[in-house]
Amino acid sequence: MALNEALRKQITDWVTQNRVVLFMKGTRSMPQCGFSAQVVQILDEFAPSYETVNVLESPELRDGIKEFSEWPTIPQLYVDGKLVGGCDIVREMTAAGELQKLLGDDGGDVKPPAIVVTDAARNAFRSALSEVGEEPLHLKVDRSFQYDLFFGPREPGEVEVVVDGLTILLDRASARRADGIRIDFIEGAHAGFKIDNPNEPPKVKALGAPELKQMLDRNEIVLFDVRPDRERAMASIPGARALDAEGQDYLFGLDKSAAVAFYCHHGIRSQGVAEQLLREGFRNVYNLRGGIAAWSESVDPSVPQY
Repeated sequence: MALNEALRKQITDWVTQNRVVLFMKGTRSMPQCGFSAQVVQILDEFAPSYETVNVLESPELRDGIKEFSEWPTIPQLYVDGKLVGGCDIVREMTAAGELQKLLGDDGGDVKPPAIVVTDAARNAFRSALSEVGEEPLHLKVDRSFQYDLFFGPREPGEVEVVVDGLTILLDRASARRADGIRIDFIEGAHAGFKIDNPNEPPKVKALGAPELKQMLDRNEIVLFDVRPDRERAMASIPGARALDAEGQDYLFGLDKSAAVAFYCHHGIRSQGVAEQLLREGFRNVYNLRGGIAAWSESVDPSVPQY
């Protein structure tokens, strides 16, 4: 298939208007092949920022990027308008320290983050250390701000933080995301570590039906129904606004700090809408866990199930 001029221009714009761009299968948050996932993981550690293009969006794009680059495989990484290569080359350059320099990470020191460890967490770590031996504690913070705490051997290039005699090791990307983090340990039936990180971006908050009812009664939240007219006619929550054109106008007229909640039948469609609203800059976004079905079960049995 010949590369048409419109697509050639689009690809040219991508590689010239973005310093670092990765043509991959899937998205940065959800790679759809192992090779793409490996390159994303490397870029997340060493690239301050980069763009991705999902070649699975169309057969024309998937074939067109191969013709454009004269490179037969995906993913393809471009830096400063030039093709770097695919997964194997990216890994080889990373191992040699070449990719880091190309991306502007010269391998120099990363500032150790400030970390607070509560007495409860410190005691829990020391208790675990008595069982695992002398291997140090590692903290990993991935690009989605998911956390992992584990004991294991030191790895090259890790950043060391000592908190009241407790050594914590972080890889360079985690160290950049961890400044100001607080680690606590919660006792009880659901005992475990609790991590608060001021660098973490806002997330959609799951809200149970009874909690939503209380917030609605106190006029603390605005509720939107994302379902189509047919479903709303079957069952609805009093006071909820339909997310139609009028509802969208009302929503985007609210302050970005306003508490807003969304619901659908079981909470799946509304989760997607809530995540999109975060991308629009709203910071206090909720999703009704279990949707209107949960509302009918635990708050108002008069609302029909369907």
